[in-house]
Amino acid sequence: MGQAYDQKILSPALCRAARGLLDWTQLELSARAGVSRSTVRDYEGGRHDVHRATAAQLKFALENGGVNFVTLDDGKIAVCANQSPGQP
Repeated sequence: MGQAYDQKILSPALCRAARGLLDWTQLELSARAGVSRSTVRDYEGGRHDVHRATAAQLKFALENGGVNFVTLDDGKIAVCANQSPGQP
């Protein structure tokens, strides 16, 4: 049936890491993603999972904020900050 069901769009650890790269609080991410702060807090803290649509909203907000999610050769996903041309 196409894409594996258990493949996550965004893990809690990647969400925390991306937010850290952007220096965003959970409140800032929640506002930019259009979800509640408690959703971000509980997801990042491993208290509950989120729907794929919510994970997609979070990922989209983080990408719009300036991070990239990169799939490595071994299938793991890494997060890195976008760099503007001319930046070191």
